[in-house]
Amino acid sequence: MTTHLIHIPIDLRALYVWGEARGLSCRGVFDEGLALHHLLGESFGPAVLQPFRLMVSRGARTGALYAYAAQTHEELAVAAAQTFDPAMASVIDLADLRSHPRPAAAWSAGQRLGFDLRFRPVVRLAKPLQMGGEAFRKGAELDAYLPYVARAPQDARLSREEVYLDWLAKRLEGAVDIERSQTVIARCERSMIIRNGRRVEGPDVIIQGTFSIVDPTAYAQLLARGIGRHRTYGYGMMMLRPPQKVSKPQSMESHS
Repeated sequence: MTTHLIHIPIDLRALYVWGEARGLSCRGVFDEGLALHHLLGESFGPAVLQPFRLMVSRGARTGALYAYAAQTHEELAVAAAQTFDPAMASVIDLADLRSHPRPAAAWSAGQRLGFDLRFRPVVRLAKPLQMGGEAFRKGAELDAYLPYVARAPQDARLSREEVYLDWLAKRLEGAVDIERSQTVIARCERSMIIRNGRRVEGPDVIIQGTFSIVDPTAYAQLLARGIGRHRTYGYGMMMLRPPQKVSKPQSMESHS
């Protein structure tokens, strides 16, 4: 099995116009991940480019979209050209697609790789939760830190960073082992997304670090599938780097 890393330049202004024309904003919030979810699905087919991540430099007019796919960029461009329309072409130029293979045979047990991952560390409640005078129903999606705080003794609580790293390690279990001494939360903030026509606020985290592969087959599947919830909306894509050497920042608690 070969997974291909796809690169697509995205015209950000045209993406906004495309999304607004389809009513994809909600009460003043424009969710780029939601717009790209629809654009990529309409252009290349549902879940063909998944997971994906949009990376934008400060002040840039063009973003770099990366995604994993089973097809090469040439195959994707040929298939999309059959149904592409001018509005899509204003956001994506099919001639600019690029790809690089990530064959399963490239991975081996014990191999060390660096990674950069944007994810939403959220959980669904298995039972109702009462916290701080607020009631959350069974099945509600919450920041993974909140139910942890609700049940952990105050004098023995882990930091938010440790809880998020535990959340991630659980989802990587059996495929890779995170080297915690070489892994750090690079950004942690709350962001607004749109789901089912409603604005939803939650944690938006970028983690950078190093892991070692435990099971190459499981790792290849994980890479192609993505990690956590909201994978079809720009989260959960593992970008690969050389093994990292990181400096631990100060506690994240002031940013919670």
